[in-house]
Amino acid sequence: MAGETQEAGTGYIQHHLTNLTYGQTEHGWGFAHSAQEAAEMGFMSVNVDSLGWSIALAVVFSFLFRLGAKRATSGVPTGMQNFIEMMVEFVDGTVKDSFHGRNPWIAPMALTIFVWVFFMNLMDLVPVDVLPVIAALINGESWEVISSGRSHTYMKVVPSTDPNITLGMALAIFGMIIYYSIKVKGIGGFVGELTLQPFSAKNPIVQAIFIPINLALELVGLLAKPFSLGLRLFGNMYAGEMIFILIAMMYGGGLLLGAFGGVLQLGWAIFHILIITLQAFIFMVLTIVYLSMAHEDH
Repeated sequence: MAGETQEAGTGYIQHHLTNLTYGQTEHGWGFAHSAQEAAEMGFMSVNVDSLGWSIALAVVFSFLFRLGAKRATSGVPTGMQNFIEMMVEFVDGTVKDSFHGRNPWIAPMALTIFVWVFFMNLMDLVPVDVLPVIAALINGESWEVISSGRSHTYMKVVPSTDPNITLGMALAIFGMIIYYSIKVKGIGGFVGELTLQPFSAKNPIVQAIFIPINLALELVGLLAKPFSLGLRLFGNMYAGEMIFILIAMMYGGGLLLGAFGGVLQLGWAIFHILIITLQAFIFMVLTIVYLSMAHEDH
């Protein structure tokens, strides 16, 4: 009995942590029906749920801010206008404090990153079973199949818990770092930045000896930037989602345990509001700092 309960709990967790994956199987192209089949699809597979929700949230962000801009007035501002102006002023102040170059794209990009990542993180506050159950019902599965844990419809609704999404954003920012480093400093300046510091010397022979050492040290620091950006966001949000899933399992343990789980879920959700906001802010600030370093011309 205990073994069956443990197996059911493991299946419940695996189901909620499996993406709706589209790729090539032995029967052709299609959606994966298990976590193992999704893993076997390899690199060319696509996590449809992560991409779909991230694009949908980007559309919501664009729509809300465009609507706020169109309805902006010089008179008494509405609640939406107050909120948008507060967000713009907050991000603009952060950029002025952290970015020391001149680039009109940095502030709009920072605003986009902060709000978009915040919206993706905010999906973690949606009860873990609501949207997956709705997706399974739309897919034609019966309530009996869904409630028994035999559903093959997967739906992860928090894009920032997918490393493909977080590392994808981080790699895009890394590409901007390389682009602006070369644009501002030139190829020679960028290469010199990687090879002539932190150890330098006036003697050209000693300087040549230090070049491979400097290159190794600077490349580690350069390549660590996208990984630190992407993995920090993924790790924090994945851990938060896992806690929500574990709390949700308590609802199947009887009335008393379920009531205790409800209290835990409410407390963790309130605390998680701070986490999702903080992670969006950290991602934005690190992006600004990294791009500011790329604009520094020694």
